[in-house]
Amino acid sequence: MTSRLLQRSLGSPDYDGIRQALRDDTSTPVLSVRGLEVRVAVLPLFTHDGRQAVRVSSTEPLTHVLVGVDSASGRDVTLLVPEVDAPRVFTLECRDDAGVVGSAQITVSPQRKWSVFVVHHSHLDIGYTDPQGTVLRHHLDYLDAAVRLGQETASWPDDAKFRWTVESSMPALRWLEHRPKEMVDAFAELARAGLIEVTALPFQLHTEACSTEELHRQLRFTAQLERRYGFATKSAMHTDVPGAVVGLVDALSQHGVRYLAAAHNWAGRSVPYLHGGDKLSRPFRWRAPSGNEILVWFTDTPHGMAYMEGNTVGLTDSYELADDLLPRYLSALATRGYPYGPGTFGWQGPDAPKEPYELDVLHLRVQGAHADNAGPSIVPATIARRWNEQWAYPRLRSAVNSDFFEHVEERYHDRLAVHEGDWTDWWADGLGSGARPLGYVRRAQSALRVAETLHTLAGVDATERIDAAYDKVALFNEHTWGAANPWEDAEEGGDSGGLQWTRKSSGAYDAQDDASDLLHAAARRFGAALSESGTESGTESGTEGGALSSFAVFNPATWTRTDVVRAFLPRDVVGVEVPIALVDARTGERLPHHEELVDPADWPTRPIGRHVHAVVPDVPGFGYVRLDVVPGETQAPEPVELDESGVIENEFYRVAYDVREGCIGSIFDKRAGRELVNGDAAAGFGQYVYDRYATAPHFNHLSGHVGAHDRTLLGDRAIGEHARITEARRTAVGEKLVVELRGKGVDWIRTTIELHHGVPRLDLTYQLAKQGTPAKEAVFLAFPFAAGQATAWELTGGVGGPDVPRVPGSAEYMLPIRHWIAFEDPELTIAWATLEAPLVQLGTIHMPYAPFPPTLDQEDGTVYSWALNNIWDTNFPAQQQGETTFRYAVTSGTGGAGGRRLGAAAASGLCEPFVGALITDSPEVSETYVRVDHPDVLVTSIGWEGVRLQSLAAEPVETTVTLPGQEPVEVRLPACGVAVVRGTRQ
Repeated sequence: MTSRLLQRSLGSPDYDGIRQALRDDTSTPVLSVRGLEVRVAVLPLFTHDGRQAVRVSSTEPLTHVLVGVDSASGRDVTLLVPEVDAPRVFTLECRDDAGVVGSAQITVSPQRKWSVFVVHHSHLDIGYTDPQGTVLRHHLDYLDAAVRLGQETASWPDDAKFRWTVESSMPALRWLEHRPKEMVDAFAELARAGLIEVTALPFQLHTEACSTEELHRQLRFTAQLERRYGFATKSAMHTDVPGAVVGLVDALSQHGVRYLAAAHNWAGRSVPYLHGGDKLSRPFRWRAPSGNEILVWFTDTPHGMAYMEGNTVGLTDSYELADDLLPRYLSALATRGYPYGPGTFGWQGPDAPKEPYELDVLHLRVQGAHADNAGPSIVPATIARRWNEQWAYPRLRSAVNSDFFEHVEERYHDRLAVHEGDWTDWWADGLGSGARPLGYVRRAQSALRVAETLHTLAGVDATERIDAAYDKVALFNEHTWGAANPWEDAEEGGDSGGLQWTRKSSGAYDAQDDASDLLHAAARRFGAALSESGTESGTESGTEGGALSSFAVFNPATWTRTDVVRAFLPRDVVGVEVPIALVDARTGERLPHHEELVDPADWPTRPIGRHVHAVVPDVPGFGYVRLDVVPGETQAPEPVELDESGVIENEFYRVAYDVREGCIGSIFDKRAGRELVNGDAAAGFGQYVYDRYATAPHFNHLSGHVGAHDRTLLGDRAIGEHARITEARRTAVGEKLVVELRGKGVDWIRTTIELHHGVPRLDLTYQLAKQGTPAKEAVFLAFPFAAGQATAWELTGGVGGPDVPRVPGSAEYMLPIRHWIAFEDPELTIAWATLEAPLVQLGTIHMPYAPFPPTLDQEDGTVYSWALNNIWDTNFPAQQQGETTFRYAVTSGTGGAGGRRLGAAAASGLCEPFVGALITDSPEVSETYVRVDHPDVLVTSIGWEGVRLQSLAAEPVETTVTLPGQEPVEVRLPACGVAVVRGTRQ
């Protein structure tokens, strides 16, 4: 069986078929005689002497004559006519040796005079085609070649000189660090001359997986490049990933980047043209709520070619092929929105009507070969040189990315459409394919902000180490999650799935370890710094009032809150046999506490001592309260076992678990007198839902060929069953219920439900012992609220909502959020928050295949947390297994509590727990390091450069920032904007 036979049998898309479809779609049959067919295409080709082209093709060689004008012989010929400014009719005669075979009247119409900017780059997949290290070394080699080619073509005409755009800057940064000085100098000279451009993004990111601070930090090198090498970073490229967060606009703008070239890859079930994408004109101005905007170009093929569009029309192959195809492509753009039909690339889907492209200037990406991670080639520049000698128009320019944008900005800026909001990523569902490492990364994002803050307050500049940890986090959020065939385990090539996922996932675990290390060190340094600042009134042991030791309980959130602290008291500080009490140093009141001993008989490999849990009231935001450890009369009380009713409560909520149904039956808000759970919903609250789909695994890109217009592909749906309460207890700090269940796809499910005294929040933890399987599957955790439609949700760098604008063509069936969703009505606001799992579906569960039909009736108040999935056929891991944890929080408020503020509060309690730092002296009983006076402005962290702020408000706000010993600073933040108050180090 030959490869040719296989290709024809399996119907995979190939360039020959795509190109022939373009030829057929851009030509008109004018003669059909004795089995001969003649087709004519009037194309936007102009000679330097003022003529324009007509292409004639025939199934047999003929002599084609435009009577009185021009003639040529062959199967495919170009005939030239004087340029027309209005439609003009010519007579075409087709002749063979016997005479005239036939004739036809053809109309030659005016054509556009195009300027085509050919942007040569290599799409960086860190993996996919080879193991990650192999790929990155190849990209360094590509930069060697780019420098040589730039030097070799220095004497060519300017439009034809070899130019190279570094799509992802990380290889360039590594190259500049590791190449000899003379090579680095040559690179910098070419960059300053506009022959090489380094773009802004270090690699291609799933931006929705990034935190706002992470996204901004990934652009920090732009100023360094200009300062060190003398060339600016003007533009960014966003390749492959079909979507980006609204926060990207602000991040790019604040680093001086004004242009973004996006090349969305719709392979993998994406259907933007069914969700307004047909109305998204290009270029367009993308505006954030802050008012910042960038100029965006995007490759507009709804069925999968993305960054291969220049290769498709021959610009990598030969002048002859480009001469044939490029004018046809331009003609198609001018006459219809999409130059290729829906079946051209092998993907299924309806026809996609769109208005024709309006401008006479085009950004056309090209790679050195028909593959990801392809290297530079002299061929595109060579074609441009010969082309411009042959034709006046289209004019080809070998360009860097920003050349195109500067041309457009100068000529067309004010006539371009403006679009606002999130450009929701159609590939975000892939984040659920690696739920455990993704959870580790999201924990690291939270820990790093706290770690940097505490280091800074301790007088330690940890910027370099924090940046390095963020870089590891971002590398996991890079869009290449695995090999082309991730289920294989070869040592090289696209079958190296095992190797690639091992490295990818280990990066997530490294990032979380680094973040934990930094937070661990920061708490010690913060405690040590406070100890050094202690008062002179302490006792001989260095503590006040006979205290055995003390803790500084730090609140890393913006606003004062009451919450639980978990701190470790080592045995060598206070013996475990010594009864202790905790005293709030502000008031002298004793706080109830719970102890969990680390006994060497049970844990000989862990530090010996006791974990102390206490609820600390009213700890100021970005401040601490001192808790003194004093001698107690008796040991801390043991937990009290509760009855088997499945009910726990505190001052704010009464929660009842329904063992028969395997879910929470009730969450009663005592303050509001309201039930928060929709008892009539299709799914129970916190219910485990397992879906399995009737598609086969281990077929590359299968899901892009599958359509789901009903529930046929939903092979199986199951819920958690056989629930049993394994723990129900009350401690000095609250009440807890632990339930274990069985379910498909897992060995077991463990649900932990906690309420703490004095804390208006319900904490939920789900642990799944996931079984590995290649079957196509998904796990959801359902949260049906007795509420209406969600009113707001947190995005990276913004806030979404049902009435908040989104870029047309954004994914709608799912949402990748940061942490919280809010529901508001006049009497009650509810907020739900997630730590590890960012994917949600609102109101129903959709089929994960285009066009994503719902499988349940819509329930506006229900959140389905899409905890994990295995639905991809390439790039993302083919299966996942092992114990995986998902944490959530629920809170509510009356009296017009704002949804955005309550959402942020729920997320803080979940993602920013109090830090208990052991201190050995007696500093002030409490201190606040930064205050803001606007309720919609958050302090996200304190770094060596200053205090970082982020606004939740939908409109500009002003706030006063107050720091100890400094004059208050007035700061104006744009809507959902960020700012840094600098010069704050003590």
